[in-house]
Amino acid sequence: MSEGRTELSQLGEFGLIDKIKKNIKLQNPETIFGIGDDAAVVSMDEKNLMLISTDMMVEGIHFDLSYMPIKHLGFKAVATNVSDIAAMNGFPKQITVSLALSNRFSLEAIEELYEGIKTACETYKIDLIGGDTTASMKGLIISITILGVSLPEKIVKRSTAQKGDIVCVTGDLGAAYVGLQILRREKEVYKSNPEMQPELEGKDYIIGRQLKPNARMDIIHDFAELNIIPTSMIDISDGLASELMHICTQSGVGVQIYEDKLPLDNRTLETISELNMSSTVCMLNGGEDYELLFTIKQSDYEKIKNNPEICTIGFITEKEKGLHLVSQNQQLVPLKAQGWVHF
Repeated sequence: MSEGRTELSQLGEFGLIDKIKKNIKLQNPETIFGIGDDAAVVSMDEKNLMLISTDMMVEGIHFDLSYMPIKHLGFKAVATNVSDIAAMNGFPKQITVSLALSNRFSLEAIEELYEGIKTACETYKIDLIGGDTTASMKGLIISITILGVSLPEKIVKRSTAQKGDIVCVTGDLGAAYVGLQILRREKEVYKSNPEMQPELEGKDYIIGRQLKPNARMDIIHDFAELNIIPTSMIDISDGLASELMHICTQSGVGVQIYEDKLPLDNRTLETISELNMSSTVCMLNGGEDYELLFTIKQSDYEKIKNNPEICTIGFITEKEKGLHLVSQNQQLVPLKAQGWVHF
């Protein structure tokens, strides 16, 4: 009798990761943390730790070259990896870049891709030190591995939030998702009538947030200057609700956040109204903002309260209280992750 088949869609990305992680045993004392956080941590010597993370972007899944300039793609592929290092409170140092290419890509297109990669390397002060290229039957795949550094006492994980900690987020939320909706809308309009000009006036901010996100290394430098070590941290790639669930699940805690505290840029709000969408849904589940979600001790609040790039949105509770959003009319709404589904 053949064994039953389990579809990956039944597990989802993180269910699959959990299955893989369960059967992996670390064999080297230099490996401090393995699978399960934004980056793995490996001991270099008594004073320094190396952070390692890998992200893959697949054409048709993660990007659409009909509206994603290939130079921007190069920048974004690096920035999303830098964001993983930032989420561990580390500093990026080197990357390797691997490409799988179909024959529809010219030398000039790949040179343009690497211009974006080079710009990101200059922006984040990191070195491109190697990689690999191979053929693809269809489209483009780009995989980047990033190396970073941190001191042992400065490393921040997802699993160390404590009851009473303040929940914070950088920047604003939902813009990248809303920008994606505009790009998709204009693509459909073009497909139905190539004579139509795209309606993108006033949409520079939200489109830029989707096409060329910025990893928040500025905040990591602020932490160093202010002598703040967050109690937990993660970057927002799959949506605020999803990332809160990761922190709470891995830390064994609950959370309460407030709808009226969630940061939303007015330019994003205007487009949300135009598209007749829910601003709260966009902020909670949009994803790809690559902002930092973190928790701090109450004693560190005075250090961050005047930082215009940081908003306090709630606090950590006991696990038994669950994960909730307090709506603007003071209703307690259970948080659900409805962000990006990978399988």
